[in-house]
Amino acid sequence: MKIQIFSVGGTIDKIYFDAKSSYEVGPPNISEIIEGLHLNPEFTVTSLMQKDSLEMSDEDRQTVKQAVKACHADKIIITHGTDTMVATASVLAEIPEKTIVLTGALQPALFKNSDAMFNIGAAITAVQTLKPGVYVTMNGQVFAHDRVRKDVEQNRFVSL
Repeated sequence: MKIQIFSVGGTIDKIYFDAKSSYEVGPPNISEIIEGLHLNPEFTVTSLMQKDSLEMSDEDRQTVKQAVKACHADKIIITHGTDTMVATASVLAEIPEKTIVLTGALQPALFKNSDAMFNIGAAITAVQTLKPGVYVTMNGQVFAHDRVRKDVEQNRFVSL
């Protein structure tokens, strides 16, 4: 089984940037995470952009959509910023016959207490077991793309 991973940025890929404690979106952290796990499925990681999801435009979402449509794999994981992940998932819902799972992190993957590894693990399992459609995996749960929202106050994803 081959799984295509597209990275578009977000907190999951943020890196420490300078002495002023600022962070910027860097290269995909998922490559490093997956390499050390000795997983059975074959993965290809492609970075489409390195943006905070609040900076993503409709044009950026169309770039993601075109990459997913053009991809030969039918199992797709997208690492994405959490603030607009659901908006991107909605755009991808028009793509038939692929299982697409979006995930991210509320803390950068490089942090010891990050939820990134857990969310990536959930996405890897979800993409292999779910029927074609678009899903979000966050906070230990798999959500249908149109039945989820980010609860900013509670800092987690919740069902609609």
